[in-house]
Amino acid sequence: MSHSCLLWRLAVPRSAWSSCVAMAALMLIFASGLFAQQSSSAQGGRTTIRGVVVSRQHPVAEATVRLAPEATGTARETKTDAAGKFAFKDVPAGLYRLTAEKSGQRSGALQLPISPKQALQRIELVLGGRGTLQPSAKGKTGAAFPPMQFADAPNFKVAGMTDWTAVGGHGSDSILRTSEALAHDTLALKKQGEASSAAQRHESEVALRAAVTRDSSSFEANHQLGEFLLNEERYRDAIPLLARAYRIRPDDSGNGYDLARAYEESGKLQPALELVNRLLATHPRAELHRLAGDIHEKLGDPVAAVHAYAQAARMHPSEENYFVWGSELLYHRAVWQALEVFRQGAEAYPKSSRMLTALGSAQFAGARYDKAAMSLCKASDLDPENQEPYIFMGKVEVASPDPLPCVQTRLARFVHEHPDNSTANYMYAMALLKGHEMSSGDREISQAEALLKKAVSLDHACGEAYLQLGILSFTRHDIDQAIAYYKDAIAGKPQLAESYYRLGVAYDRLGKREQARHQFQLHDEVVKKETKAVDARRRTIKQFLIQQDSVRTVPARQ
Repeated sequence: MSHSCLLWRLAVPRSAWSSCVAMAALMLIFASGLFAQQSSSAQGGRTTIRGVVVSRQHPVAEATVRLAPEATGTARETKTDAAGKFAFKDVPAGLYRLTAEKSGQRSGALQLPISPKQALQRIELVLGGRGTLQPSAKGKTGAAFPPMQFADAPNFKVAGMTDWTAVGGHGSDSILRTSEALAHDTLALKKQGEASSAAQRHESEVALRAAVTRDSSSFEANHQLGEFLLNEERYRDAIPLLARAYRIRPDDSGNGYDLARAYEESGKLQPALELVNRLLATHPRAELHRLAGDIHEKLGDPVAAVHAYAQAARMHPSEENYFVWGSELLYHRAVWQALEVFRQGAEAYPKSSRMLTALGSAQFAGARYDKAAMSLCKASDLDPENQEPYIFMGKVEVASPDPLPCVQTRLARFVHEHPDNSTANYMYAMALLKGHEMSSGDREISQAEALLKKAVSLDHACGEAYLQLGILSFTRHDIDQAIAYYKDAIAGKPQLAESYYRLGVAYDRLGKREQARHQFQLHDEVVKKETKAVDARRRTIKQFLIQQDSVRTVPARQ
């Protein structure tokens, strides 16, 4: 496909839509159930607190939410609905602690200040993790727009698939392969959270099993144990319990969703899809569309998958729905479309480290190397303990044609925070080497060499670090040492083709023509094998065929 077929942009008819969007935004704020909102002055400065309880990015029904004043007063409790939402009405001003619990899993306590001039805030309690309380989009008291109103909806359509030979890219084949690898890695990015201890989980499971033993016909007992096992990723164990609960109460969409997830995660894709379709017919919810997308992708129908993900984002533009939609587009090489989805997601969720990491991956795939670096640096600043943004920026730095802004200082922090991490030492060394002449007198070159030596001492299979040490030795005319390092690189990572080539060059420099010829032959064989594997992977993944909408429409919010 030509680049002209892929290039696209979002029209921004701000003047025509401003008042309409403002009205829609205010209506959606009241409808979404994800905000703590100041009530009218007629209520004497009291507030209605609304929020959602989630676990592993999924809403949790029937969770117990507790609102306790920090000073004097009586604590209040409520239950979440099928969509995981909760509300406390008529709450007076003060400082409160908000917690959630279900099936032995607890959220972190969220300190919640309530005042008569309370700004809109988004509340999310995570079972096994921290709660979040984020300021409104405007950052001040008054009406705030919820994320992604779709007045600027992407005006493109995924019309089908095209062969791997249509893959578009920029720069060298090495850059293209790096962008493809990052697209794959983007799929695996997870939200950061805290897990409960093994002892707590065991205690919870014992109590939940006892409840099922006491009354095997109880919907609540079967559902709660099934959901617990689902969250523990024991999918096959969860299925019988969730299925029994489904037979008892087939109209409970929360349990039906959990059962469909258990089917999908255990590989029972057709039953999962059939159940999701039944649930969508009666309880259309964004998370069901997202789950349908997961199932379609596993069934080998990425077009249906991306349409499902897009619908999920339209119904509920959450961080998760932005992320899975953009990731699917990027994975199937709809680079510019993925970039725009991640850009809007990062604007709506500026505190999401993984959204910025995904945006950086898409920007790199679109040859926006400096912007990719800035996005990844911001992601690492938001969550300095998370290694993923550092690893992404390290790969981007190595593959990019020129040194990138901000990366070197962040990778220095990566080493400082994780001094015994081989990857951290290697990536920081490569950032120091970028753009420098390989002269032994350069202080940064000496520092990089020390980091590379530490990397191989921590991981003897770090072939890339051995290769760079060999290159440094060769530039100093220490051919014997270079040969030793190149051999170590091959032993650590036999598929690293450059090691064979450089070893052949070193042998040739010593006049060992036959040994050099053998290494060049091995190099060609490794390259041929690697190229064949890349081609096979591209045939499997394929690429989305994108069509521009000739007439711009604004999808209705459901």
